[in-house]
Amino acid sequence: MNGPQPPAEELSLAEQAYRAIRDRLVLLDIRPGAPINEEQLSQSLGFGRTPVREALKRLQYERLIATFPRRGTFATEVNITDLAHLSEVRRELEPMAAAQAARRATAGDRDRLTDLQRQLESASDQGRSPDDLMRLDLAVHRAIYAATHNPYLEDTLVRYDNLATRVWCLFVDRLPGMAGHVGEHGPLLRTITAGDADKAAELARSHVEGFERAIREAL
Repeated sequence: MNGPQPPAEELSLAEQAYRAIRDRLVLLDIRPGAPINEEQLSQSLGFGRTPVREALKRLQYERLIATFPRRGTFATEVNITDLAHLSEVRRELEPMAAAQAARRATAGDRDRLTDLQRQLESASDQGRSPDDLMRLDLAVHRAIYAATHNPYLEDTLVRYDNLATRVWCLFVDRLPGMAGHVGEHGPLLRTITAGDADKAAELARSHVEGFERAIREAL
């Protein structure tokens, strides 16, 4: 599951390997179309071959890597035509998740969301790098999904947000308003912590639509 993050030492090696490789793929540290070498990943991450192999099986299911007979395994390409399909799903599920988070967030969830809100505010002041902003954006989305306390909704949205983030990373050099887009999460987080489900859903839908519009304008 992708819920509240336990300490690293409590995670299995396979889960640690999965998260490390996943975020390299999502943030395009492993470029689309690049070959996936199990042995090299094991060495660079400091994991044995078995945890890496288990991680790669999950990543294939999540459409982040693909295996071809007699050719090998590769990071999946980022296809801009997928944007419409991703947005179609996210326009429905992101508002649902925001509303459920507003209804169900525990005190611990609200503390986490408030901390992320502070990070967003400092990010706009400090002029963070695109990579830092992207990681903060992922953390915000994943915290909201965890606060729904619906593991099926959470897992589904983490997968789709990962794929959408790859599209964003591909076009980041053409998106000068990236900090503003990430900063839009501030009002959403405040609304969720205030428990306003309807307003949270409205803001989440607007955010997804704004993301798609920004990417299309960058084409």
